[in-house]
Amino acid sequence: MAFSLFGKRDKPEQQPDQPTVTPEAASTLEPAEKRGFFDRMKQAVTRTRESFNESISSVIALTREVDESTLIGLEPVLLRADLGAATTAIVIENLRQRALRTGIQGGSELKQLLKAELKQILDGVSHPIHHPSTPPEVIMMVGVNGTGKTTTSGKLAALYRSQGRTVLLCAADTFRAAAIEQLEVWAQRSDVPIIKTKQGGDPSAALYDACSAAKARGTQVLIVDTAGRLHTKTDLMKELDKMRRTAEKLVPGAPHQTLLVMDATTGQNGLTQARLFTEAARVTGIVLTKLDGTAKGGIVLAIATELKLPVLYAGVGEKMEDILPFDSATFIDTLLD
Repeated sequence: MAFSLFGKRDKPEQQPDQPTVTPEAASTLEPAEKRGFFDRMKQAVTRTRESFNESISSVIALTREVDESTLIGLEPVLLRADLGAATTAIVIENLRQRALRTGIQGGSELKQLLKAELKQILDGVSHPIHHPSTPPEVIMMVGVNGTGKTTTSGKLAALYRSQGRTVLLCAADTFRAAAIEQLEVWAQRSDVPIIKTKQGGDPSAALYDACSAAKARGTQVLIVDTAGRLHTKTDLMKELDKMRRTAEKLVPGAPHQTLLVMDATTGQNGLTQARLFTEAARVTGIVLTKLDGTAKGGIVLAIATELKLPVLYAGVGEKMEDILPFDSATFIDTLLD
């Protein structure tokens, strides 16, 4: 059985008649289970944590009272972790104002204040997920090729399936070679049905069939894998808009979520591509893949600051269960333990 790492965001993912892990219920979990959640995220951000903590320790090792030189030394540490210039400027300025008002006594207090600042940035873009009262809930997966979009679609299907929800996959990436076959493999692994068309076919037609099937079957969640690039001169964003309108005709309010899949290892370079999708595809949240493969996990903070979107899930490995609902407190605690 797959548990959520985070009670607050897992609750909306459940239908009213499904069990959920609320913050209150989380406190009753066995210590080994709760530790398991923490350890999985800690393992995922190992490379970031090791470089981040080592750099911060070198800055604050001999610090008895934080002054301007300490903050100047902290700035490149944050930049190297890929927090980005905008996020780094916000954090440094807030710490500077705190130091001017009440002072910051030593490295230990600085570290705790830094954790609070980073968590506040993540919490500032967090928002509840509104689920439809009548299924299906349509989730569109968007993003450039190579970010792990199709794999993530399959992993999310497996996650929802493990929570007892009924899921249908739609193979609407009809342009990339082997994308349909790849999603079929994930459908088989997670024991989830799939709606597909031939390669090169109309993705909106595949989506139409999938929405119709999900409604007829009473399926709770429809996950739609979309193209990251087109082989024609057709504009990708126009194609995604066409798909969104197709879904809305059949399912009121659809798509209910549009998740942008980003590769954590691309860092700041990935933000440029992400902005195009967030502006044109009405993205509601981020799935950050390959978080376990980068030493610059601070990109999570840059996403919050520059895209104004929450990271909802993190990909932390190649296995089917290697996707975790994201939680700011757990992430920050494991990053700066």
